[in-house]
Amino acid sequence: MAGPANNILVFVDVDGPLIPFKARPVGREVTLGGAVVQPPDDTGNPLLGRLDPDDGQRLLALGCQLVWATTWMAEANEVISPPLGLPDLPVVEWPDDDEDPEHGLHWKTVFLTRWAAGRPFVWLDDEITDADRRWVAAHHPVPALLQRVDPYVGLTASDFSAIRRWLGQVDDAA
Repeated sequence: MAGPANNILVFVDVDGPLIPFKARPVGREVTLGGAVVQPPDDTGNPLLGRLDPDDGQRLLALGCQLVWATTWMAEANEVISPPLGLPDLPVVEWPDDDEDPEHGLHWKTVFLTRWAAGRPFVWLDDEITDADRRWVAAHHPVPALLQRVDPYVGLTASDFSAIRRWLGQVDDAA
C-alpha cells in the first residue's frame, strides 16, 4: 500500500498473536519465500515451533511500519524476526516504572499511544479490551485499530482481513 499506509504503525505483540498458546497442527506445510519449510524446532525453545512464517509475509504486505510491542523487546529481532522473514524492526522500550494503569486498561495502552505520537496505528495483542479501545478513542487524535487476537490460535486470515479493511477506510479518509 502506497501513501498514507506508510505512515501507519503496526504494533506487534509476540506471545498470543505470533506464538499461540495452543500448538498448531503438527506436520503442516509452511511456505517462506515460495519454498516449503518446516516450523523451527531446533532453537531450544519449543514454543517457537508455533510461529507461522506466513505471518511475516502477511505483516509485510500491509505496507505499514511494523514495530515490536512485546516484552521480548530487542530479543524479538534476534529470535522471532528470522523465522518470520522479517527485517529488524523498531522495538518499543517499556518504561521501568511500576505505575499501575488506569482501572481496566492494559499496561501497554497509554505508553503505545504516546509512542505513536499522533500517528495512526494498529495494535495486535491478545489482551486488548473495550476499556483500551475507549481510552485510545478519547486520547488519540487520529484513527487507531486495536485488534484483539485470540491467543489460542494466533493471527488468522480474519485478523488480517479486519486490518486491511481498516487500512482501506483510513486511506479513503486521507
